[in-house]
Order: sequence, then C-alpha cells, then structure tokens
Amino acid sequence: MRSSKYSKAEQAALTKTAMQQAALRWDIPGLVAGVDEAGRGPLAGPVVAAAVILDDLHPIKGLADSKKLTASRRDALFDEIRAKALCCSIAMASVEEIDQLNILQATLLAMRRAVEGLRLKPIRVLVDGNCLPVLRIQAEAIVKGDSLVPAISAASILAKVHRDRLCADMDQQYPHYGFARHKGYGTAVHLAALQEHGACEQHRKSFRPVTDVLNKAMP
Repeated sequence: MRSSKYSKAEQAALTKTAMQQAALRWDIPGLVAGVDEAGRGPLAGPVVAAAVILDDLHPIKGLADSKKLTASRRDALFDEIRAKALCCSIAMASVEEIDQLNILQATLLAMRRAVEGLRLKPIRVLVDGNCLPVLRIQAEAIVKGDSLVPAISAASILAKVHRDRLCADMDQQYPHYGFARHKGYGTAVHLAALQEHGACEQHRKSFRPVTDVLNKAMP
C-alpha cells in the first residue's frame, strides 16, 4: 500500500490552510465595482451614487443605461440587482453639501461614499463619465460606461430608482412642486411652481433658477 507523502501533521496543516483560503474566497484579487450617479442636473434633492460588484455566477439579463429603460423595468432590475449582486451600496450627498461644494464635487463625494460602503473591497473601480472620486483603490473613468459596462449599468439603475423614490417622498412633503413627476428637473411646471410658491428646503440654492427666485424674494 502506497503511503502518503505528507505526515498527519502536514495533512492537518494543509487542510486548515485550505479552509482558511475558502473562507477568504471573496478577498482574492479580481473584484471590480461599477459606479454611477443620478441627479446632477435637477434643481432639487440630493445627488445619489451607487456602487455594484456583480456575481459572474448569477448574471442579470437586460442591464443597460437606466435612462434607456422604462420605470417598471428599472424597478424590476433594482430588486434583481439587490438579490444577485455580490454586494452593492447606495450613498448620496445632500442639498446642503451640493450648495457648499458645487454639484461636481458633491457627486464625487457621493461616489466615494458608495464605494466605501461596499461590504467587499474591490481591487478596481470603474466609474461612469470622465471624472473620478478620490479613492484608495485603482479607478478608471469610462465615458458612456453605463451603456458599456454591466456593473456600471447596474449602478446607474440602483442610483436612479433610489433617487426617484426619494423624489416621491419629497412630493408627499412638498406637494406644490410636482417632484414625483419631474424628479426635481427644471421643467416648465417646476419653474412655474418655483415662481408661485418660492423655494423649499429641498431646492439647491446654488442653482440659478432657485437663486433667482430667492433673490427676487429678498427685500
């Protein structure tokens, strides 16, 4: 009978090492996160960012730029992404931070918060657009990444749906403005409501249409 080339002590050590490696299987190099935002252009509400690490073993069909999907399809994909992704994180920068920092810096702040909120640490981050947040991880900006990279598409869907739901909540609190319909963008209906009712706490005071209304209201 052929004897093992390892002693019992060595076999026990190898088994222990294998178990430790299995427990750390998601900490090995290779995890890539996609990042995108929603809400840079509106006159009201926070800017929202999401970070997603997809699971290759559980692919999600139909991922695309959130702006090219119907609301019902985005809602369905939102739930599927949350269920199937290895991990995901949603973060935001407030209206106050937008006014203090400017919209670009607030957007990058929300993106950084989203990445830092991931339960698993990626080795690389792919960000939609041409600007990068300050990260301690290798990152790459990809123009039109929400149409090219599935993980970024997933992040765009999470950010868009989450922000739309925040706008629905804002609509309940401030029903005069129609936030549930226009999501804070400067539509004719929104601008007319601004002129009639003035600005509320959720309006971005650094954005010109809101600034004009506030200046007009000053004695």
